Amino acid sequence: RWTGEEKVGVNPKVNNLVRSYRQAANDILWVLDSNVMVHPGTLARSVDALDGPPPPGSSPSRRKIAVVHHVPFAFANEAKLGSRMEEAFLNTNHAKMYIAINTLAIDSCVVGKSNLYRRSDIERVNGSLKPSSMETANSDFHIEHGLSAFGRFLAEDNMIASALWHELGLRHDLSCDVARNIVGNMTLTDYIWRRVRWIRVRKHMVLSATILEPFTEALVLSVIASASIRYLFAIPPWITLFLHYSLWLSVDMDVYASLAGHPLPSAIRWEFLAAWAARELLALPIYLFAIFGDEVVWRGNSYRVLRNGEVSLT
Repeated sequence: RWTGEEKVGVNPKVNNLVRSYRQAANDILWVLDSNVMVHPGTLARSVDALDGPPPPGSSPSRRKIAVVHHVPFAFANEAKLGSRMEEAFLNTNHAKMYIAINTLAIDSCVVGKSNLYRRSDIERVNGSLKPSSMETANSDFHIEHGLSAFGRFLAEDNMIASALWHELGLRHDLSCDVARNIVGNMTLTDYIWRRVRWIRVRKHMVLSATILEPFTEALVLSVIASASIRYLFAIPPWITLFLHYSLWLSVDMDVYASLAGHPLPSAIRWEFLAAWAARELLALPIYLFAIFGDEVVWRGNSYRVLRNGEVSLT
């Protein structure tokens, strides 16, 4: 239950959560954004994933689960171009990469639309990303721990998950359910600045992964593929480009259908495809603009992104 803001840092979401976090009667907490809906039974299945026995066939060395999270699936309730592009982004490219990274589980990758974790675990981390044994050895236990310690970050959701992963050696579980994210009134400018904001934050949190981001996009890969195939086999670029984008779109539509439980509805088909194409074309220009800056705007405030994703008001 939300009981009012208590200022513990520059992150307004953490400020909104911290009082309820302290007053919660139980250890398991579910942080669910106000514009997110879930199917009946989601909470029960998530608690089972967090606290239940390991799945049959799991490795005996399987680590304890500290976070259960959900893939966002967006619904645009406005016909604005930015809203449609955000919907296309979350339901194709973002979902595809989010599922792939969490399936490989080589590092933490969590967004904060819908997360379950234990307060007792959060109370043991502080965002340093140093193993807790190392912290104790270095006498760093005086540093603030718990949710309020993450008020200095903009991406508090991923930082909490990363802290649980790196500081405590715990792991995450991606639920079979989706977080049904309602996308409101978003203009094209709003969409661009939203992407800029999170690229600039990721740059300071996971630099190597952020540098590689363009090589997960259709436009960059299509140029590389068409040039390479032309050089090796003398096949005209237009053939490679046609096959490349046909396959890319097919995979994205399959991702959409898998999350939605049904194919792309005919009522929004052309709007969605136009937004999908616009997103693919703008991804690289937005990235190039974002990667060379450090200032972001969020909820009406301007911030400068510092090391490790920490921010300061400007």
